Amino acid sequence: MDDFVDDWLCYNSILGEGAYGEVRLLVHKKSEEKIACKIIDHAKYADAKTSIAREVLIHSMLEHPNIIKYFGKRQEPQKEYIFLEYAAGGELFQMIEPDIGMPSRDAQSFMKHLLCGVDYLHKKGVVHRDIKPENLLVDGTGVLKISDFGLATIFRMKGRERKLDKHCGTKPYMAPEILKRPYLARPADLWSCGIVLVAMLTGELPWSDTTDKNEEFAKWCSDNYLSETPWSKLGNTALSLARQILAEDSTKRLTLEQILKHPWMRLDFGNSESSSEEVDSPSNQSRKRWNSMIESETKHNRETPQVTLSQPATSLSSHSIDQLINNIKTIKKRDSICFSQPTRNDDVILQFTQTPITKENFHKLVKRMTRFYVKCSLEKALECLRTALDSLHYPWSMDAAGTVTISTVDLQKNQLIFKTNLIQMDDKILMDFRLAKGCGLEFKKKFLKLKNALSGIIEKPETSPSSSD
Repeated sequence: MDDFVDDWLCYNSILGEGAYGEVRLLVHKKSEEKIACKIIDHAKYADAKTSIAREVLIHSMLEHPNIIKYFGKRQEPQKEYIFLEYAAGGELFQMIEPDIGMPSRDAQSFMKHLLCGVDYLHKKGVVHRDIKPENLLVDGTGVLKISDFGLATIFRMKGRERKLDKHCGTKPYMAPEILKRPYLARPADLWSCGIVLVAMLTGELPWSDTTDKNEEFAKWCSDNYLSETPWSKLGNTALSLARQILAEDSTKRLTLEQILKHPWMRLDFGNSESSSEEVDSPSNQSRKRWNSMIESETKHNRETPQVTLSQPATSLSSHSIDQLINNIKTIKKRDSICFSQPTRNDDVILQFTQTPITKENFHKLVKRMTRFYVKCSLEKALECLRTALDSLHYPWSMDAAGTVTISTVDLQKNQLIFKTNLIQMDDKILMDFRLAKGCGLEFKKKFLKLKNALSGIIEKPETSPSSSD
């Protein structure tokens, strides 16, 4: 945790990384208000200015419960700081168990949130073009929020809609018509939503791309897929929904309104928790029979442990946010390190003073299911990590700050980069993994292999004071 400016602290733990920079957490010392700060280094990414300007322009137009809030930005000669709503639950992919998925009731709830946000975007004439679990965040109350508008664009202006011709997005989530161009904006976004639904229910992606050469996609288009995974994991109702969202012909694809009216979206999956007084009641027995029928819709039991989100919703005061963005005062401290030098006296200087993470402030960090405590020294943990990485043939490197970067590929030979930090926290060592580039589901598969290889040094959750594993 670092002194940022005035009464704001900046946590050194990185919330996430993007194409042009990283995201860190800012916390107000007195009110404990939290916001995310996206830091773009224009000196490092010379081509970022145009893309970031478009992203900021579009994001600043948006205000919706299922869209990450944009608060403002600060500009320096070489760096840009974008202030956004903090989502304590982290990325959606963290809640998807590889090859399993998540409970149907949770997938349905997140799908409704996603469609609500997409509906708002489309009514504003905005298309996202990169909907995927890595760009979907969850706040402290379990509300899904769409983030990262780097590939978003305007497809409708003054009632006139245009077709798009830019080939962009993430391959496994891209609609087939994007490769052929020009294409309609709204059906392309809905296709991506359909892939997210499949990922949530099955824990895997159906294909690596939608080209004619892709065998899995070819089977889907020729109706030769029922015995194939992930489709074999879906019940009839869920498969019916996926089939109609992922129609190859965009003109035959369900509209957003039709998706919301589909039987699977209207099913009552119920609540698995009930009080002891309700156990033998007729109404509860009826619900049990209903839940049993619903669960039989799937081939696998997806009752994974519920994610406990780390933060309640925080009411942000506009005064403190505005003060941070517009009225930042220059702070001068001995031995401080500046991001960059100001050109004028009123330019902001952002400074750092190291402060350790403790169990008292650890709960403020974003929720991740890819971290665990180890029961050995920092040196021993690092040695075991190196051995495990070498045994799994994962190429890795370590920088001067002790961050281990693993650069590998997934099953489709796409680049996959994730990073590991060993954090000294009171008398504990936390091994924290985060995705830097690539597919979140593939990252979690690699993480589980690493976790298994490191099982000998992992502390059991019940003996951990604040385990988030």
